[in-house]
Amino acid sequence: MVITPALEKLPRSFYERDATTVAKDLLGRYLLHITGGIARIGKIVEVEAYLGQQDLAAHASKGLTSRTAVLFGPPGHAYVYRIYGLHWCMNVVSGPVGKGGSVLLRAIQPVQNVLGPTRGPGLLCRALEIDKRLNGHDLLSDDFFLAAAFEPEAFTITNRPRIGVNYAGAWSHQLLRFYIEDNSFISRR
Repeated sequence: MVITPALEKLPRSFYERDATTVAKDLLGRYLLHITGGIARIGKIVEVEAYLGQQDLAAHASKGLTSRTAVLFGPPGHAYVYRIYGLHWCMNVVSGPVGKGGSVLLRAIQPVQNVLGPTRGPGLLCRALEIDKRLNGHDLLSDDFFLAAAFEPEAFTITNRPRIGVNYAGAWSHQLLRFYIEDNSFISRR
C-alpha cells in the first residue's frame, strides 16, 4: 500500500515569479492528476526554465499564436503540446501575463499510481495521463495541480544546459535545466 504524502496545493503567487525561480522551486514538489477517481502522483525531480519571448529556445519566441496563447496568459496554468507528432509535454506558465515564461517538467519520481517510466517529458505525461485536454488547465483546480509536502526534504540542485535546443544559438548553452542531484529518475545525467 502506498501512503500519499501530506500535501498542500501551491498558490497562484507561487507561479507569478520569473521562470528560473519557479523552476528551482518546483523541484521536490508534487504533480497530481486525478483521473477516473485515481490520484496519480509524482515528485518533480527535473525541470527546464524558458524565459519568454527573448529566449530563442522557448515556444513564446515565435510570438502569440493559437498554439502559444496559454503561455501568454495568467500564470499557474498548464501549457500542454505535442512534439515530433508523438509525445505530449507539459510546461507550467510562470511570470507576468504577456511575457510567455514557463517551466518544462522533464522528469518525476513516481509516488502513487504512476504507470510506466517517467524519465523525460513525454514519458512523464504518458505516465500521468496528461494530454491536450489539459492544455490551459488551471493548476489550482481539484483534479490537476502541483503541491508541496508539509515536511519538505533537503536536496542539492544541479544546473546544466537545456536538452534538445541546439537550434537556439547562445540560448542553448544557458544553464536553465535544474534537477535534484543524484536522483535516479532524472532524464539524462
